[in-house]
Amino acid sequence: MMLSVAVRQWLLDSDPSIRWQVMQDLTAAPAHEVAVERAKIATEGWGARLLTLQGENGRWDNTAEVIAQDRKGETVWTRFAFPTWWHYDVLRGLEYLRRANVTPDERVAEAIDLVASKQDGNGRWLLEVRYPGVMPVEIDEGVGQPSRWNTLRAWRVLAWYSA
Repeated sequence: MMLSVAVRQWLLDSDPSIRWQVMQDLTAAPAHEVAVERAKIATEGWGARLLTLQGENGRWDNTAEVIAQDRKGETVWTRFAFPTWWHYDVLRGLEYLRRANVTPDERVAEAIDLVASKQDGNGRWLLEVRYPGVMPVEIDEGVGQPSRWNTLRAWRVLAWYSA
């Protein structure tokens, strides 16, 4: 399948955040030209508009509180699931930061407190929600019961934060 000249040009006639990637991945543009285009993201187009929304303290969430659910209210990010499928929760976000070798700081403290608060008296975490999907093998006892996966995930995140 070939990318048509018209589609390639349409992509190139876009915002710098798209254009540099098209130049890098779909054209033979030299690396220095791609770098110049990528650098425009902070000063032009969508990237520049997004950066104007960032607070002086470098934060995006002006309440500095953990986001509890999506805008539609369908997914509660403070309830832990496994598997998460395509859903997001606070524990999944912290896991991502851990795996990306991000050094934790005060910005994750509230989320870490949330994780720690959900630990039961036996040092385990519950399966709080199960999203639709076919599991070929049952891995937990069900919603409301201790979850080995959530417990593993939570302990890894807490160890990362404590290190």
